[in-house]
Amino acid sequence: MGSVHPYSTKSGKRYVARYIKPDGTQGGKRGFERKRDAETWLAEIETARAHGTFIDPRAARITVDTLGPEWLEAKRRSMKPSAFAPVETAWRLRVQPTWGGWSVADIRHTDVRRWISEVAESVGASVTIRTYGVLASILDDAVYDGRISTNPARKGKITLPRKTKRRHGYLTHDEVHRLADASGQYRLLVLVLAYTGIRWGEATALRVEDVDFTRRRLHISRNAVEVHGEIHLGTPKSHSSRAVPVPEFVLNELRPTIAGRRRDSLVFPGPTGTFMRRTRSSEGSKSWFKTALRVAELPLMTVHDLRHTAASLAVQSGANVKTIQRMLGHTSAAMTLDVYSDLFDDDLDDVATALDSAANRARERS
Repeated sequence: MGSVHPYSTKSGKRYVARYIKPDGTQGGKRGFERKRDAETWLAEIETARAHGTFIDPRAARITVDTLGPEWLEAKRRSMKPSAFAPVETAWRLRVQPTWGGWSVADIRHTDVRRWISEVAESVGASVTIRTYGVLASILDDAVYDGRISTNPARKGKITLPRKTKRRHGYLTHDEVHRLADASGQYRLLVLVLAYTGIRWGEATALRVEDVDFTRRRLHISRNAVEVHGEIHLGTPKSHSSRAVPVPEFVLNELRPTIAGRRRDSLVFPGPTGTFMRRTRSSEGSKSWFKTALRVAELPLMTVHDLRHTAASLAVQSGANVKTIQRMLGHTSAAMTLDVYSDLFDDDLDDVATALDSAANRARERS
């Protein structure tokens, strides 16, 4: 049970409410002008304890600045560097400057809702959603630790912007070869990317021993990703290795290229013999890829669009969704369908045509 006691100040009599916390230590609050207010506050504490929802007011005073770095460090250890980098940026540029000095107990749902609206006005949907997720996850930890009873970022409705699906760039067989021919020393790299669908980092981490000429496969088990100017070598995005089919004509170009090299040598090394750095169209004339696009008279696109091209060419060759999922290393066929739903529009037409034919045959027999 708690108790209420008077004490004297220069401003007159005040009351302090005291109670015993679950850990046996004493808690309390001072400064009540009326005994009734102190008793009401104490009754709320006792009710919360009885219902198992007690929150230590002192624990709730912890700031986002204190919880944030702990949460961020846990994420750093569990995420790939390329995935962690934008999360850290969201914390450093948007969450910490706004919420760092706030105690978790003082954050209200309406505060978060107003803030997200302001963020959405200055950055795109993806950044807004990621920024919201960082704050919401930090406050989740505060709930798990018993510092607050509910998460103000998840309680109620907060409208997040919708991501606009970027239209993929798909090349035809002829366009792929035109681009490859215009890419000079990177010709073979373009063909590998466009006909296998492996990611840039998977291609630049590819070793001679990963090429299986007998089974016509590339064994993908590594991924070299550039983050803030530094190359990080890790596992593929899905954390799983996979075997990717390679057309014979691509293997025929690979064979003389890697002949005589050590098994652990890179297939596509950079100028210094280490991992090749990603080319970006934003680099202008310094980008060999942008230069090749211009020479081949093709629209502006990214290197990653060669992965989309591989998916498109595979669909045209008759590959089903499950095969493409395995080829691209997606975690599920549902993900493949979500990313490349536009490639399967013809399948819907084929279903309608097949149903028409079946129905007509049934009517003819009746």
